[in-house]
Amino acid sequence: MATRTYPSYLLYKDTAGYYRWSYAASNGLIIAVSSESYVAKSDCQRGIDIMKASFASPVFDSTNAYA
Repeated sequence: MATRTYPSYLLYKDTAGYYRWSYAASNGLIIAVSSESYVAKSDCQRGIDIMKASFASPVFDSTNAYA
């Protein structure tokens, strides 16, 4: 098995045998996880692909919403 580098996604099976993913930052800390489990590995990979595509999303700063 190859050595994991960071930042990276980890695709794995949970204790129930379903697929899930997590994302670890460059410091190795997990900062995002899948909110659901997947029966098919391909569906889990699609969830990762969706997350990769969403990094260009705008940031909503709610700290100034009521100022």
